[in-house]
Amino acid sequence: MNEMTSVATTAKDWASDQEVRWCPGCGDYAVLKAVQRTMPDLGLAREKTVFVSGIGCSSRFPYYMETYGFHTIHGRAPAVATGVKLANPELDVWIITGDGDALSIGGNHTMHVLRRNLDCQILLFNNEIYGLTKGQYSPTSRIGTRSPSTPFGSVDRPARPCAFALGSGARFVARGIDVHKNLPDVLKAAHAHKGAAFVEIFQNCVVYNDDVFAPFTAKEFAADRQLWLKHGEKMVFAGGTKGIALDTELLTLKVVAGDDPAVLTHNAQNRAIAHMLVEMPGEGFPVALGVIYDDPAPTFESAVVEQNAAAAAGKTPDLQKLVSKGQTWQVEKEPRAE
Repeated sequence: MNEMTSVATTAKDWASDQEVRWCPGCGDYAVLKAVQRTMPDLGLAREKTVFVSGIGCSSRFPYYMETYGFHTIHGRAPAVATGVKLANPELDVWIITGDGDALSIGGNHTMHVLRRNLDCQILLFNNEIYGLTKGQYSPTSRIGTRSPSTPFGSVDRPARPCAFALGSGARFVARGIDVHKNLPDVLKAAHAHKGAAFVEIFQNCVVYNDDVFAPFTAKEFAADRQLWLKHGEKMVFAGGTKGIALDTELLTLKVVAGDDPAVLTHNAQNRAIAHMLVEMPGEGFPVALGVIYDDPAPTFESAVVEQNAAAAAGKTPDLQKLVSKGQTWQVEKEPRAE
């Protein structure tokens, strides 16, 4: 995307006149406010911004943003967003999706928008449940999750959104929490990345999966279970008393004392460590948050634009010549029998 002139706006300018309709206490409210607060800091123009969503609770998002938007069909938001970006590469495109929308029926489309590296921001709201269809288990639901579709507990191994993104070739992967103060910083980093920026947001569903993330989001556990990553800084948590190091024998990560010389310095361009960070086991380990991986590469739409320009160089547009090219014939009107 080409650089745009910065536009002065306020958070209120980004809020539409539509009544926000989510369940009281839903984490979606916090994400919406974080996005609306972040947009003025990015200096974006509302008429140059597009929000595209699929189906699900999170996919009502475009109604509440005073921008252009598409509320599309289940799992196909990446396909529509790709069309938008190719039609007008100057637009700033945001994809809003959920764990069920993006990783179940939309898994194929999510994979391809990531590997193609379309310049867009993908915000995946992960509440580990299907909320809109009344609480069935989703691709990210944990083993043992009881729901209307798994009354005896889910036996599926859950998908890990960030691991899926990295495996699909994503060049930017990050995590945030719906109500955390750092979420706007994560959104800004995603927007600064040129290419497909994938952000998993842990979002609490108060009705069907309340407090599923409490073991690392609740105030009493946050310090000991949250590892906020910053490029060039040590991977420490629990007030600096603990850190993450590499077990060189097993080639896995391990928890060590915060002052241990072996504590890793976060390098957002290290793809191998990024894979380890998103797969860290739960017991005794924190949850990696912030920008986990950021290593830009040429974008899909820039390659398409360049290819089209090269193909058209030195040629004069002639639609009639194009449609007449190759084998043609003319249907003659037969004379009417008298």
